[in-house]
Amino acid sequence: MAQGIVERPAAREYSSAFEAYVSLVPETDVMTALTQQKGELARALSSVRGEAERYRYADGKWTIRELVGHVIDSERVFGYRALCIARGEKASLPGFEEKDYAANAPYGDYPLGDLLDEFAQVREGHLFLFRHLSREAWLRLGTANSNPTSVRALGYIMVGHVRHHLDVLRERYLPHVRP
Repeated sequence: MAQGIVERPAAREYSSAFEAYVSLVPETDVMTALTQQKGELARALSSVRGEAERYRYADGKWTIRELVGHVIDSERVFGYRALCIARGEKASLPGFEEKDYAANAPYGDYPLGDLLDEFAQVREGHLFLFRHLSREAWLRLGTANSNPTSVRALGYIMVGHVRHHLDVLRERYLPHVRP
């Protein structure tokens, strides 16, 4: 059973496309980072209400609701990949086109509070999975989107992806919405 510390993944354990996310995670204890982050999105968006939930900083950009929906979709995809690889899946797992997912998702119609609750629940499910992985499972390599991928790399990618979008929210959205 994983007891906290899961060493940082080597660069060969994930696509270079994810380096920006992994680099946002200086921690060596990804489980603590995953756990602490569960409520961070909700805290960052706690003052956003009503029409502010539909704010987009430019034409063609996601609303706050849609951005949180994208975070949820990505969390599910990364978590599914972690599950498959941890269980020894040999087939290459598919990629996903985030813009297509967003275009076909109803997140713009969900109240922000529901989206934040959903993210917390999805993350909690992944935490249960990760807490019970053996060291061997954390280190297991599989293939996702035609790239070698380890379970531990996916944990770091999950944290970094949320941090990236929190940065975008703080820089491009939240300064323009009123509580």
